[in-house]
Amino acid sequence: MKLVLASSSPRRLELLGRLGVKPDRIASPDIDETPLKGELPRDYVLRMAREKAAAVERTDDEVLIAGDTIVAVGRRILGKAENEAEQRQFMELLGGRRHHTMSAVCVIAADGTARTKLSDSIIKFKRFENSEINAYIQSGEGQGKAGGYAIQGLAEAFVISISGSFSGIMGLPLYETRNLLISSGYPLNQDDA
Repeated sequence: MKLVLASSSPRRLELLGRLGVKPDRIASPDIDETPLKGELPRDYVLRMAREKAAAVERTDDEVLIAGDTIVAVGRRILGKAENEAEQRQFMELLGGRRHHTMSAVCVIAADGTARTKLSDSIIKFKRFENSEINAYIQSGEGQGKAGGYAIQGLAEAFVISISGSFSGIMGLPLYETRNLLISSGYPLNQDDA
């Protein structure tokens, strides 16, 4: 049985490796990622994972995995910071408050059955000084990342508290991913010894 990763994210590839899994093929889905009018963050991230999975062709002997990660403040979805101004706006919004990072995973089994799981983590950052925001933006670390930050890097020093999945915040919740792969019949090392 072969595994297809429907993502060009190096972070998702690295996280899959933590499960002892190396995809046989990587394919980047090309879909419109625009939220629907009035779409809630939870609904949006689940829809994105499903659409990314459906957008990549697979053969009958392949299991496919796709995922999506967003940052949400209330009903507001923070996408990937595309430039410094947007990243500054995100960091000013996130500083001193709780926010959600939601990661959805969709696995399509060899028989075509699609299963989806959601990981919802809550993070609280410290209040940011302008100098901290400036330094973080200059690091370049948060460019192209959901919410404008990468939790596994310099931004980890800003975290007051986390409730949920650290790997989910990074982009692929390993607990949910492992269970989806097993329930889809993908052979994982399940030796508990």
